[in-house]
Amino acid sequence: MQESEYSKYMQLVARRKELFVVCALVIMTVVFLVSYLLPRKYESSSTVFIEKNVISDLVKGLTVTPSMDDTINVLTYAITSRTLLTRVVDSMDMNLGREGNEELIKDLQKNLTVKVKEKNNLFTISFVHNDPRIARDLVNTLVRFYIEEKTSSKRGESYDATRFLSEQIQSFNQKLQKAEDEVNSYKRSQGGVISIDEGKLFEEINVAQQKLYDLELRRRQLEGMRQVTRKANDPLQAKLGALQKRLDDLRVQYTDGYPEVVTVKGDIEAVREQMKARGAAEAQPLDPQEMAKIDSEIAALRVTEEGLRRHIAANRATLQRIPEAKAGLAKLEVERENQKKIYDELYSRHGQSEVSKQMEVQDKSTTFRVVDPAVLPTRPASPNRLAIMLLGIAGGVAGSLFLLVMLDQFDASAKDVDFAKSLGAPLLAVVPRMQVSEDVARARRKSQGVFAVAALYFLLLLAFPAMELMGLPYMDRVLDRATQAVSPQLVRGLVR
Repeated sequence: MQESEYSKYMQLVARRKELFVVCALVIMTVVFLVSYLLPRKYESSSTVFIEKNVISDLVKGLTVTPSMDDTINVLTYAITSRTLLTRVVDSMDMNLGREGNEELIKDLQKNLTVKVKEKNNLFTISFVHNDPRIARDLVNTLVRFYIEEKTSSKRGESYDATRFLSEQIQSFNQKLQKAEDEVNSYKRSQGGVISIDEGKLFEEINVAQQKLYDLELRRRQLEGMRQVTRKANDPLQAKLGALQKRLDDLRVQYTDGYPEVVTVKGDIEAVREQMKARGAAEAQPLDPQEMAKIDSEIAALRVTEEGLRRHIAANRATLQRIPEAKAGLAKLEVERENQKKIYDELYSRHGQSEVSKQMEVQDKSTTFRVVDPAVLPTRPASPNRLAIMLLGIAGGVAGSLFLLVMLDQFDASAKDVDFAKSLGAPLLAVVPRMQVSEDVARARRKSQGVFAVAALYFLLLLAFPAMELMGLPYMDRVLDRATQAVSPQLVRGLVR
């Protein structure tokens, strides 16, 4: 702002100082009046401490309790939930005379504030209302209902969990017993197949097979001896036939490089060399008793061979059944172990659930302790009258100055020489304002009277922000009496 403009405004204020002071005081008065006519809002709050019992740390791992983080995360949503606020409204009879609770619930949620301090495990519930008693009672009721609901829900969950685990334990106990019966029944049905050692059974089959080969060799030797004519009773010839039969049997299972095959071939060559060296001897006819003895031995060998074959076949059939039988048993045992594992886990969890239930019943887990209950607020939280009044004082001065400027702008009369020169007409002379001493004295006394009254009135106005600064509730009491005396319709009209 330039110095000329500043001096211009100062001259304007000096010229119309009475109007300036009156307008400023009128604006201040209107602002002060509005600050008291604005609806008063009272805020009441309560602080709750989420306390974790020391027993929770002692039984850690044995019980299942909700974590502190989970409780804090859902705190705001739980407290401002429609269900909880509806209970509070019904309890306080706030819905009397209303057709529905929808607008009331939304209004409560808008004026309800929940502040959480996670580090300190604290949360503060604040509510703003034009009636301080309702603000206090709603906060206390809301805190009480929330704690009761949280406690009862945790107890209900503990009881439900214990009952559910008991039912599941009975169910899985029956399944486990059924699986145990199936395993025992399968063992009885399979006989001794499951307990047989496959390695020993395979070794037993090999031994029986070797015995069978030996018996077959002996029987074939005897059959050869029986079929040979009397001329063929040469021991070397019989030995040669037996070795040749042995060689044929070995070649069925082994190659020519097998050591035993090589040995038998050598024995055959040696017998042939002996036979060539001495020539074949004339055979003598066998004795009938010797023939009968050979026949009897052949028959016994055949019976033994047949028994060995049946034994080998039975063992081989058993050997083939063992893997299937053991696989079936393993499947049933796995099912039984799974059922037993689930049963043991449920039984362990049931014990934890019992301890958790007792902790919830006796309030030994997470508890809520009201550190600072809501009290009746004595001063309104809004409007901030002190700030409004200070702004009103500043606004009164600025508004009055603005009004003087606007009046001066709309005034088309000549105010100074420069304005007259700007009209373009020749300026002949300047006649100064003639001041009569009596008029000047009278104007001075009038101004002094106006300023004295304005000063007293301004001091009176300053008493109101002083009372707000010191927290004196005198004006609130006056307004309460006035509200009780005046009809609600008139009050609402004045507020509008």
